[in-house]
This record gives sequence, structure tokens and C-alpha cells, in this order.
Amino acid sequence: MNIHKVIMVGCGGMANIWLDYADQQETIELAGLVDVKKEAAQQKAEERELQVPIFTDLQVAIETTGATIVFDATIPAAHPHIVSTALQAGCHVFGEKPMAESLTDANQMLELVVKTDRAYNVMQNRRYLQEIRTLRAAVEQGLLGEVHTINSDFYLGPHFGGFREKMEHPLLVDMAIHTFDQARFISGCNATSVYCHAFDPAGSWYDGYASMTCIFEMENGSVYTYRGSWAAEGLRTSWNGDWRIIGTKGTATWDGFDKVEAEVVQEKKDMQFLREMERYSLPNSWQGRESHFGCLDEMFAALDQERSAETSCFDNIESMKMVFAAMESIETGKKVNL
Repeated sequence: MNIHKVIMVGCGGMANIWLDYADQQETIELAGLVDVKKEAAQQKAEERELQVPIFTDLQVAIETTGATIVFDATIPAAHPHIVSTALQAGCHVFGEKPMAESLTDANQMLELVVKTDRAYNVMQNRRYLQEIRTLRAAVEQGLLGEVHTINSDFYLGPHFGGFREKMEHPLLVDMAIHTFDQARFISGCNATSVYCHAFDPAGSWYDGYASMTCIFEMENGSVYTYRGSWAAEGLRTSWNGDWRIIGTKGTATWDGFDKVEAEVVQEKKDMQFLREMERYSLPNSWQGRESHFGCLDEMFAALDQERSAETSCFDNIESMKMVFAAMESIETGKKVNL
């Protein structure tokens, strides 16, 4: 049994779910907590009754503890520094999205992953839900035929306060990568171009663009459309969005909660010109754990099996490209090729 010595970097609220996971795994030894604010790490240790050393410097923490994996739950702006420090010190990194705040930084991180031969896996917890795994399985098995259209709607009105309400692109930069990544996962392919129109609707409490519509062309010729807003009061969607996938044999929908349905063509041999439709709920096809725990299970399994994880940085960069191409489209008012 491989024992992984893990350091937790970033001791805010997001760290809790990572520490919850570590608590439940016999193969994980928590070696220390790191935060630029020592009092934050100390408070986290006290809250969770952890008897581990506290550090403000990741390099020192790794050298002192002999850690082999770094959990990165810091803010996005800190990810390039944390990841590069950990990789160069010989550690694998499992971290929160997004990889970085710029595509240039993200690409430099990929180069370092190759150079150091370490793993860098990115948390995309919304891939690890029963419903989206079931939807992906239906597409893979050809239930809908050749998929040509994917639509998602994302409408909520969260009053966060703080930095999100001051961002230029709050919905796009902070949230849409989840939905874009889900579209890639469902379709099984990457985007090739995007046109995006963003705006701040009347009554918005954001300084930047809280609403947008994106049209992506995908590698397989299908079209994915994203309609979303973080300033939409009433009749809110799930945080997973509301989905419709249309193929040559039928359509599947997911309400973002627990309802996954399909309606597919049923042909009669004696009357080929008539097409009857059969509608039914899709049975769950996922037996793994969900959300963060499901994604972390995959990360550790990939590491132990010496293979690339499903959400490795080399996969996740394709979701980041969608975000930054959409941003360029907003700024130029033109269609952008990825």
C-alpha cells in the first residue's frame, strides 16, 4: 500500500473538503499546513484538531516534511507560484481550478510538468456527478446517434460580495470554466472556435459583465451554446446548469439536479416514414463517489497506476482555452479560433 505524504496549501474554507478527503484515506498522511498568513493555518489546525507543523513557506515545508504531494487550495493568482515550487521540489500537485489567471502562465506550468516529470491534476468536481456521468455514457454508447447540438443554461443570482463583484469578467473567469469543462466532457471533444457576447444586465450588482452568451464550434462539428448570468433573480437553474444534447437519433436533457431523460427514435419496419419516439429516464451508470471525492479518487488512482488523470493539466488546458478565447471574443467583438 502506497502512503502519500500530503501538504495542504491555502487554509481558507475550500481547504476543508480536501482535508475531509485526507482524513478518510488510510493511504494519506497529512504532513503539514501552509498559508501565507500563519494565523490562518493555525486556526485551521485548531478547528480540525490537527497535530501537524505549520508553515508560511511551501519550499521550507516540503524540505522539512519530505512531502510527496501538494494539495493547492490557494487563490487563482497564487497557483503558478505554488505549482512551480512544488513541482521543482519533486512533488505532485492536485489543485483547485483554474490553473492560472492567464493562458501564458498555464502553458508555462505545463512545460514545467513535462520538465519535472511530475503530475499536476486540476479539480473539476462537477464532472463527478452521477447524472453527468450517465449523460456522457449515453452519448458514448450512441444512444442519441451523432450529436450535433449541445445547449446549457446557467442562471443564478448569488450576492457574493467581495472580489467577484469587482471583477471585469466574474461569470466567465470564476465560474464558466466548470460548465465549459462539462461540455467538453459530455461531447468528448474540444472547442475550435467561439463567439461570445457579454453584458451587465439592468439591476446587476456587479461592476463587470455578469451575463453572456457563447457559441462554440467543437472538433466533431457540433455546436455548443452557453447562456448564463450571475445576476438572474428568480427561477434559478442548478449550479450545474440546465442541459440539452441533440443527436441524429434523439435528445437527452439534464436539469442539473437529478433528472436525466432521453427521447429517442423508434422506427417501425412496416412504416419507415413514421417515426415514433420513446421517452424514458436514463438509469445511473456511475458507481464511483461524487464531486471532490470522486475527482480525487481518480487523481490518486491515476498516480498509483502511473497514468494520466482524467483532469490532468494537459486535459484541463483545453477548458482554459475556451475561457480565454471567449474573453478575447468579448473584447474584440469577433469570432475567435482556439
